[in-house]
Amino acid sequence: MFSKILIANRGEIAVRVIRACKELGIATVAVFSEADRHALHVQMADQAVCVGDSPSKDSYLNMQNVISAAILTKAEAIHPGFGFLSENTTFASMCEDCNIKFIGPSAAAIDAMGNKANARDVMKAAGVPVIPGSDGTVDSMEQALEFAEKYGYPVLLKASAGGGGKGIRRCNNAEELKKGYEAAKSEARLAFSDDSIYMEKAIINARHIEVQVIGDEHGNIIHLGERECSMQIRNQKVLEEAPSPVLSPEMRKKFGDAAILAAKACDYKNAGTLEFLLDANGKDFYFMEMNTRIQVEHPITEMITNFDIVKEQISIAAGNKLSIKQEDVEINGHSIECRINAQTTGLIDYMFLPAGCLGIRVDSGIYAGYTMPPFYDSMVAKVISHGKDRNEAIAKMKRALDELVINGIETNIDVQHQILENEDFLNGEYYTTTLTQMLGL
Repeated sequence: MFSKILIANRGEIAVRVIRACKELGIATVAVFSEADRHALHVQMADQAVCVGDSPSKDSYLNMQNVISAAILTKAEAIHPGFGFLSENTTFASMCEDCNIKFIGPSAAAIDAMGNKANARDVMKAAGVPVIPGSDGTVDSMEQALEFAEKYGYPVLLKASAGGGGKGIRRCNNAEELKKGYEAAKSEARLAFSDDSIYMEKAIINARHIEVQVIGDEHGNIIHLGERECSMQIRNQKVLEEAPSPVLSPEMRKKFGDAAILAAKACDYKNAGTLEFLLDANGKDFYFMEMNTRIQVEHPITEMITNFDIVKEQISIAAGNKLSIKQEDVEINGHSIECRINAQTTGLIDYMFLPAGCLGIRVDSGIYAGYTMPPFYDSMVAKVISHGKDRNEAIAKMKRALDELVINGIETNIDVQHQILENEDFLNGEYYTTTLTQMLGL
């Protein structure tokens, strides 16, 4: 096992990884920007190194500075968390060149699957069903219009290097496509330093279902069941649950088998997630993308499997075999995660987190007295509930949100309450468009 790990991230995921390391007896190194000098992950780590100014490009995305911090502190491995450098092929290769273990998949797997346009080709070759889309990137407006004419509107413009819902535009007609093309490329350039985009036919009234996979360096790959991620706004997930309330045992097996097939197609190692769209008929599903990293919503899978994904990531990176086999994976009960997002920045002058009963977990990187900086992702906490069934998980989540208090900034707690009271959600009959319609956006 490693003796020291650097966490190349911030916020709640950095705190989550530090906690896993502490339980494993591994020393930790935090990196931080000037804006994060007093952040919780900095206070919790054994060592901390400033890697640059407040903007991400000058700090958390500064590969040379992050690598230098690892070398300076003699860290043997780097855990990238999610976002930032977690799916950056160059960074993974730099770690390898510097004899620092990257806690994630190989650079080749990131290249194959992290680039969404390339991933489609890999999946098609492996026999995994994919959404009708462009062959490779779309490099001109003329190509985009030709695709839309062939497949019909609506269509989606998507960043090839995308993730987190960024660089995506739905276009319902040629006029929207002409405006959306440059907008999607611009957003992709700002978010990923890569403005290449590809196109897909938009699947109407779809459900967004993903499968957690994890593989070791000895050729073993398992899946840990699925997560329902259809409750989203502008391609940003807001609430997730596991397992999906609509999958039959037969469909659940089909999703799991497809995920394993996809992971084997790129010789995948460490934790990753296969994302699929389930058609409105509930029978046809399509590969959408693979996230070659830990997911924001990994806690709900941990809750229903009683399996620590982050610890397993670290163990696998150290060269160990998977600690369990597929037949050992058991799904117990139901879990829900509500993402609590800040809608303003500023000083958090008071905070109370729900606790005090079985089945409630809060992952957060904030505290009373902490000032929310304006430079980074808006998520401030994840509230996770677990119950013996879906109804109990919902009841526990309602109680937890009633107790949650974050004063000094505005958040989306009210939106989460609305979701939990929504009839379509309670019936499990919702799609990726449901929340947008519910809020009148």
